[in-house]
Amino acid sequence: MDQAPALDIDPFAASFFDDPFPAHAALRDAGAVVFLPRHGFYAAARWQEVHAMLNDWQGFCSSRGVGVSDFAREKPWRPPSLVLEADPPAHTRARTVLDRALAPAALRPLRAALAEAAAECVEAALAAGECDAIPALAEAFPLAVFPDAMGLTREGREHLLPYGSLAFNAFGPDNELRRAALAEAAPHVAWVGAQCRRENLAPDGIGAAIHAAADRGEITAEEAVLLVRSLLTAGLDTTVSAIGAALHCLATFPHAFAQLRADPTLARAAFEEALRLESPVQTFFRTTTRPIEVDGTTLGEGDKVLLFLCAANRDPRRWDRPDEYDLSRRTAGHVAFGSGVHMCVGQLLSRLEGEALLTALARRVAAIEPAGPPVRRHNNTLRALAHLPLHLRAA
Repeated sequence: MDQAPALDIDPFAASFFDDPFPAHAALRDAGAVVFLPRHGFYAAARWQEVHAMLNDWQGFCSSRGVGVSDFAREKPWRPPSLVLEADPPAHTRARTVLDRALAPAALRPLRAALAEAAAECVEAALAAGECDAIPALAEAFPLAVFPDAMGLTREGREHLLPYGSLAFNAFGPDNELRRAALAEAAPHVAWVGAQCRRENLAPDGIGAAIHAAADRGEITAEEAVLLVRSLLTAGLDTTVSAIGAALHCLATFPHAFAQLRADPTLARAAFEEALRLESPVQTFFRTTTRPIEVDGTTLGEGDKVLLFLCAANRDPRRWDRPDEYDLSRRTAGHVAFGSGVHMCVGQLLSRLEGEALLTALARRVAAIEPAGPPVRRHNNTLRALAHLPLHLRAA
């Protein structure tokens, strides 16, 4: 087997989570694929290879798990996702149901509620003057709209964020983060599992639309439960992280916020550029289904490859001035939401939420300034902030 270059990098270490960018550069410079001996898997950090592997589900599959665990050799900690951890043709059937439930026409009625909730959150943060933007905005706004859109009961919604954090930590190795998350999992898993059942969902939400597909014979009743779980797993924490990233970028690059204030229609561009620059979902694994050659290195069947989405999104081979936050940038092709058949099914809803909140900021806030250092929330998969102190001045 042709040897890949090896680097002594631990992508699941606290120091890596705090500042991954030097390691990203080292990975990109080392080669198209790099071996990480600490964990015994390969890594890809250049945009060209990451994009190609995301689009080659036949050679780099998801059905053997998008975390460290290989489902061909280990039992998953929960029943696998029918979309994230499946490949065609099974994936296609499930994806078709979710695509319909989350289509532009299905989400269009949410726009007014999103705008109203965003304005309320921004007004509350402005009233405080100085706030921690993560609980006050990045968490408060999605929690005000996403559970209602899904049709969840009011009681117990505090389980949603811990459950999402648990799921994304579980993609990592058997480290302290994963062990701590699994140790506290039981009440969150139980509540989310109950919420996925038809009798606990409002009749006019996204969850009910998924169960309606079972009535039409497109999926089974049991599959409908798992598809609702998929949205509850990935539909909140990722958006919270993305909004936190956008707020951090706008506070760090005041010229960009000035542009947004002058033209609130740049809200979508501001959110999209934050997705590219910070990439809330940092990594996902793929597993090779056969021997595959990548730029002179032969990977064997069953090799795990960690795809560094954020490193790809800052690859200077693909992006000009990749470490700058630029609202005029053409961001098409970034892989923050993945690419190919497994591209994030809830991306439209997340984009609508991000656009709504940033539009409200542009209309009501004259200045966003850091009020203290941000604090990272460590997670085996997500790049997230635990705290973001900001001073907001009303327009």
